[in-house]
Amino acid sequence: MEKLPRHRPRRRFPDAKRVIVECDLERCIHCGQPLRPRRAWHMRKTIQTLEGPLFVAGKSKECVNEACSHVGAHYYASRTLALSLPHSTYGLDVLAFIGWQHEHEHRHLAEIQRLLHARGVLVNEPTVGKLYQQVLALLAGMDAEREARLAQTAAEHGGLIWALDALQPDGHGRLLYVLYEVLGQTPVAAIQLEGASAEELGAWLEPYRRLPYPVLATISDGEKAIIATLEQCWPDAAHQRCQVHFLNNLAEPVMAFDTELRQQMRSDLGGLAPVPERTTTEEGDAGTGEETPFFCPGGATPQTATPASMP
Repeated sequence: MEKLPRHRPRRRFPDAKRVIVECDLERCIHCGQPLRPRRAWHMRKTIQTLEGPLFVAGKSKECVNEACSHVGAHYYASRTLALSLPHSTYGLDVLAFIGWQHEHEHRHLAEIQRLLHARGVLVNEPTVGKLYQQVLALLAGMDAEREARLAQTAAEHGGLIWALDALQPDGHGRLLYVLYEVLGQTPVAAIQLEGASAEELGAWLEPYRRLPYPVLATISDGEKAIIATLEQCWPDAAHQRCQVHFLNNLAEPVMAFDTELRQQMRSDLGGLAPVPERTTTEEGDAGTGEETPFFCPGGATPQTATPASMP
């Protein structure tokens, strides 16, 4: 009997939460004019995370200034790199979980696979091994391919934009710090620590600070240690907070107020009697000439009208 080739199983997650990531840049880095959002997504995929599947899409922007030397240039939603690596269908939190379990908990790949299955992540043992290799490559830092991509980006745009983000896969003290370059969509390096100070992060970023490329700006969330580290490493570069984190921080108090307002309205208005419904017969609707009563809320005297006078 002929053996059929093995194929990767098709996994579908119709209930996956949707995450649309916008480009963080507001203005063209060459002419300073506002960028225009593009309708099309520059990437979309469904990834598995420790919190469940996510449908991730990135929306880019473009320069429309005809006088700009880079008119038509596209700027991508680099924050997608904080969710998963390019061409990967697993979240960075899954990679961090695998790396920590193998390196610090000394668990075998089969044990890690069972732990991931218990958390709802569908993965086989060989894929766990491949993901662990991706973790090692990311933790190893710069290689020839990444350096070539950074050099190409710096030549095209006149410099780099660094972004630093921290993930907490298990909700404990273990953090995965990820460094990536925004303009070229290049994940560069990562480090996994129980918790890091600005001095520790600065020492880790020292090799990248010495790269011979101008740094145009830096991007991060509101973590004080990360902001201090970026300002220490690249003091002349403008710093910007990630728009996703910034908008989420703005939305949290608004959502809390909205929830409180809805509860108050439900408490105040929930005792009101429902609005009566008008009941008619098919004969009345057909134009029998019978008067059809109209009910008026608030105890008002009901009025009548014949079907001919109804609007």
